[in-house]
Amino acid sequence: MKIPGLSFSLKRAVGITAVKQKVARKTGIPTTKQGLERKVGRMVLGALFGKKK
Repeated sequence: MKIPGLSFSLKRAVGITAVKQKVARKTGIPTTKQGLERKVGRMVLGALFGKKK
C-alpha cells in the first residue's frame, strides 16, 4: 500500500542525481536523453539556417 505524495528514489538518496546536475551545469552538456536531443537539434538547425540576431 502506497502513501499518496510520497516516493523514494535510490539515485537521489545516494546522490547520483545531484552529481549529474553539477556536471551538466559545468560542462553545458545535458545528461538526459531529451536534453541532449534538444541541444543537438538546436545546433543542427542553427548550422542549416544560421542564427538570427
